[in-house]
This record gives sequence, structure tokens and C-alpha cells, in this order.
Amino acid sequence: MKLKKINEDLQKALVENGLTDANVMQIETFSTIKSGKDAVIQSAKGSGKSTTLIINVIQRMEKSFGESTRVLILVENKERVLEMEEMFLKYGTYHDLSILGVHEKGDIDYDKNIISMGLDVLIGTPNKINAMFSSAGFNINTIKMFVVDDADILFRNRMDAVVLRLSNSIEKTQRIFFCTTLTERVETLADKIMIEPTFFEIQESTT
Repeated sequence: MKLKKINEDLQKALVENGLTDANVMQIETFSTIKSGKDAVIQSAKGSGKSTTLIINVIQRMEKSFGESTRVLILVENKERVLEMEEMFLKYGTYHDLSILGVHEKGDIDYDKNIISMGLDVLIGTPNKINAMFSSAGFNINTIKMFVVDDADILFRNRMDAVVLRLSNSIEKTQRIFFCTTLTERVETLADKIMIEPTFFEIQESTT
């Protein structure tokens, strides 16, 4: 996959999984996300948003570091948690990033213990993440990337207040929204929590 200054091990894993060519979204957003700027990325369902997200997280984090969570990704439900975990394992095969997915049906005490031992990437549903951080008192100012996947769906389901609360708990981080439709709720919350976000509206609909 030809992206400017992409990590060689990441590129190797992508090629081994059949991703030899970057699509329009990956090409247009790569430099902005890599730079640490806030962004809102809108593209059709099935256009590779999750793949784009994971490529950029692996590119920015590169290797395991420290004992506190560095990336927080909010997703709609358990199915999306499991799907994203699997994709991280596939594309991050040459990296040692520690990944954990949490959802309402999981054991909260087990999940909190795993996080307390050190974690690079935490994927979860908004309510579960909010409950864990509220009760455990984790320091989330170590988070370098705060990502909301399917932001339009989450906000339609009234999760915007939870996302706002979590975002306000982090002093400084990169904030990224992925969405299928750029709704008023998405734009409003982006304006509230992001610093001069770059908006991408991608027309291509294939991975």
C-alpha cells in the first residue's frame, strides 16, 4: 500500500492481507491524521473507514509504550468491538500493541484489571467505557487519539453526551470522528470538542 512514509512493518501486514492499493480516503486523510490534527471523516458504508482508522492508529502508535491507555476508540456495539479487535490483530501482526475490546456483556472487573496492567488501544461502547473510567478513576490524560467510529449512529442513539463527557476528561488529545452521514449532531459536537477540525467528505464507496 503506497502511503507517504508509512511504517514498513505495517505496509508488509497490509500487503499480506491483500491491501496493496490505498483508496481515496486513505490517501486523502493519511497525512492529516498522522500529523495529530483533529478530523471528521465522512464516507459511505463499506468504504473502508475501519481499515483507515486502524492503519492510522498503528502508524501513530508503532509499538507498545508505557502503562496507560494511549488510544480510545468508541464503537456502536459488541459486534463492532469484536470486529475491530480482529482487524487490529490482523493488520498489527508485526507490532506489539496491546489491544482490549470491552462491551456491556463483558466482565467489568476483569476489563479494569487488564487496563490497570497496561494497554495501548482500548475499544469499547460508550456506556461501558464511561462506567469503567467513572468507577476506576483511571488517568485518561495519557490518551493520544480519541476516536469515535460511526459517530452519526452513536449520536442518533443519544450517546453524544457520553462522548462529550469522556472528551472533556482528556486535557489534550487528537479527536477523530468517522461517520457515514455528516449530520448536524456530528458537526455540532465536532465544533464543541475539536480544535479547527479538518472535514473530509469522501465520495468513493469501495474499500
